[in-house]
Amino acid sequence: MVIVDALIAFANWFWGIPLLLLCGVGGIVIGVYCGFPWFKHFGYVMSQTFGKMFSKSSGEGTVSAFAAACSALASAIGASNIVGVPVAIALGGPGAVFWIEIMAFIGMGTKFNEVVNAVAYRHQNDEGEYVGGPFYYLRQVGKEGSVLRKIGAICGSFFAFMLMIELIPSLAAQAASATQQGVAIGIPQIAIAIVVAAITAFTVIGGAKRVGEVCDKLVPIMAAFYLVGALIVIIKNAAMIPAAIGSIFRYAFTGHAAMGGFAGAAVSATLRWGLARGLYSNEAGFGTTCASHAGAVVDHPVRQGSWGVFEVFMDTTVVCTMTALVILTSGVWTEEGIETGALAQAAYNSVFGSFGLYFVAICVFLFVLSTMLACAFYGMKQAEFLFGVKFSRVWVWVYIAACIVGGMGIDLGVLYSLTDAFLGVIIIPNMIGLFLLLPKTKKLVNEYYNTPGKYYLADMAAKKGKK
Repeated sequence: MVIVDALIAFANWFWGIPLLLLCGVGGIVIGVYCGFPWFKHFGYVMSQTFGKMFSKSSGEGTVSAFAAACSALASAIGASNIVGVPVAIALGGPGAVFWIEIMAFIGMGTKFNEVVNAVAYRHQNDEGEYVGGPFYYLRQVGKEGSVLRKIGAICGSFFAFMLMIELIPSLAAQAASATQQGVAIGIPQIAIAIVVAAITAFTVIGGAKRVGEVCDKLVPIMAAFYLVGALIVIIKNAAMIPAAIGSIFRYAFTGHAAMGGFAGAAVSATLRWGLARGLYSNEAGFGTTCASHAGAVVDHPVRQGSWGVFEVFMDTTVVCTMTALVILTSGVWTEEGIETGALAQAAYNSVFGSFGLYFVAICVFLFVLSTMLACAFYGMKQAEFLFGVKFSRVWVWVYIAACIVGGMGIDLGVLYSLTDAFLGVIIIPNMIGLFLLLPKTKKLVNEYYNTPGKYYLADMAAKKGKK
C-alpha cells in the first residue's frame, strides 16, 4: 500500500540524524536551561527514589509514586534491553555502549521535564483518577487565549490520536515477540497469545490502580530475576571486565576493526547504533510514559520528576549496561556464525548451558508482557482524553484484539516500521511543547528547591535533624 510505504520511508529517514538532533541536542538544551538539577542533586534524587521505594507517598493522586514509576518502567524496560543492546554492539562495536550511556544522561533531563509537566497539568477524570501527559500539558503552551495556546491544544489532540493509533501495531509487535519466545521453548503460539491477551485485558480494564498494583510487583521481580542472571554471567567472566570496560571507552571515538565474527564498524556506525538504541531504550522525549507518572500521589510535580530520572537510570544505566557487560565479557559478539538477534542467548548459554535459552525466553516474555500492560493502559488514556471514559473502555478491546492477531504470527519488520513512523510523528510536537514550557518548568524547579520550610529544604532539614 502507498500509505504504508510512505510511513515506512518516513520512519527510515526520521530515525536517524533528525531524531538524534531533536532528542539528543534538544535534551541538552533542556538540561542547560533548567540548570541540571537532576545531576546537581543526584544523591538527593536517589534518596527520594531508591531510598523511598516502599514509603507511603503524601499528597494527591491515584497510585503511590513507586507504583507510578513501576508502571512507567513496565513500558520502558522491554525486549530492547535484552535484544537491542547486543544488536547495537554487533553493528556498532563496544563503543556503541558509551553512546547508549550518553543518551541515558541526556534522557534523564528530558524525562524529568516530561514527568514534571505531566503532574503539574494533570486532571481528575469522571472516575476520580488523576490523568495527564503530553495531551494535557501541550494545551498549556503559551498564554491563555493566544494563538500559541490554540496550536498547543491542537498538538495535544494530535499527539493523543496518533499515539492511540500507534499502539495498535506496537502491541501486535510486542505480542508477536512474546509468542516467539514461547515457541522457542515449545509452547504453542495460540496458547501464548490467549494468555497474554487475557492478562492485558484483566489488568488494563481495572484502571490505573490495578495497573499500578500489577506493575509494582511484576517490574521489580522481573528486573531482579534478569539482573541476578546477568550478574552470574559477569562474575563468571570477571577476568574480562577490565578489557570490556576499556573497549567501551576506547572504541567510542575510533570505531572498531573487524575481528572474529565481528565485521567491524566505523565511528559513524558506533554513534548511530549507540545513540539510537539509548534513545529508544528509555523513551525520553516520546512522552509515552507520562500517563503513568501523572497518577502518582505526590506533593509537588518536581518530586515525581525524580522518579522520571530513576526510570531512565534503571532502564538504561542499570539494565542496558548489565546486558552490554554480559555480551562483552562472554566474547560471543566476536564469534563466527551467531546471528545478532541470538547474541543474548549465546552469552547466557555459555554459562548456563541449555538453560540459557529458557532464561532469555522467560525474561523477554516478562519484559514484553509488562510493556504490553503499560502500552494498552496508555492507549486507553489517549482515547479517554479525546472521546471520554466510556469510549476508552470500548477502545481497549481493539488493543486486546491486536494482542491476539500479533500473537498468531505477523511480519515484525512491517509492524516495527509502522510503530517507528507513528512514534516519529508524535515525538515532534512533544519535544517542541517541552521547549515552549521550559520557563514554567524552571519556575517549578526553583519553587521546589528554594522554598523555605518545604520540599527539598524541608527534606534536608529533616535529614540533618536525624543525625
